[in-house]
Amino acid sequence: MAGLVVVGVDGSASSLAAVEAAAREAQSRGAGLRVVHAFLWPAMHVPLGPSPMGPPEGGIRNMVERLVTEAVDRARETAHEVDLSHTVITGEPLTVLEAQSRTAELVVVGSRGMGGFVGLLVGSTAVHLAAHGRCPVLVVRDQRTEDGPVVLGVDGSDLGERAVEFAFAEAALRKAPLMALHAWTTWNATMPPPQDASEPYANPPGALSGEEERLLSEALAGHQERYPDVVVERRVVHGRTREALIAASRSAQLVVVGARGRGGFAGLLLGSVSQALLHHAHCPVAVVRGADADH
Repeated sequence: MAGLVVVGVDGSASSLAAVEAAAREAQSRGAGLRVVHAFLWPAMHVPLGPSPMGPPEGGIRNMVERLVTEAVDRARETAHEVDLSHTVITGEPLTVLEAQSRTAELVVVGSRGMGGFVGLLVGSTAVHLAAHGRCPVLVVRDQRTEDGPVVLGVDGSDLGERAVEFAFAEAALRKAPLMALHAWTTWNATMPPPQDASEPYANPPGALSGEEERLLSEALAGHQERYPDVVVERRVVHGRTREALIAASRSAQLVVVGARGRGGFAGLLLGSVSQALLHHAHCPVAVVRGADADH
């Protein structure tokens, strides 16, 4: 067994979709699967057993056992051969799943759980876990997306290196093409050195675009050699990163981004691009923190 995939469940339709996605991930990786439910009620000193006036199968504890059983059954239906375990841990969901992420290679959650407000596009647990998880976090939409490429958002930062590696590995596991997308504007473009020292701010037409092409090539260097079966499409877009990746997600089966890129403020755990994708992407989103996650 190569590792462990953890999926958080709460009984919602979104979390059951996450269970199916997690089971497929575990199967393709040859990893174990752990179904986890964060049981908050004991910490709030709420009666857990059935009401004296109600049916014996009532009560919060029985409800939790049923929802975990449903999730386990769904996982077994999706991937029969996966080494499957389940646990109920007393605590708040973010704290419980963050702790689980320390020993997992991937944590999977639904985009919205039972506690979501009506109209909220993505739940707070998914957003906070993407920022604080110690391993890649996959946020799953209710509907499964089987076709299309794996889309990788590339910004050329050191923090994005792990996202590049994850995207190549995921494309190989899914036997899917990889679209490596880099978006730039004149405000965030890498400035090439001036060709004429007497005109330090002048560059010929196309120089900025050429630098962005080079940045993308350098970010992907070495990865395609390690994954020779992955077909890679390189796309450099002159425009805003969030809009470009959201548009690409319409025809993708997965979008992979780093948690924070070149534009992030120091100490910011989750960048604006990652947050925008979690809320507005049309397919599942994997957020991969950089080397700073180890600390």
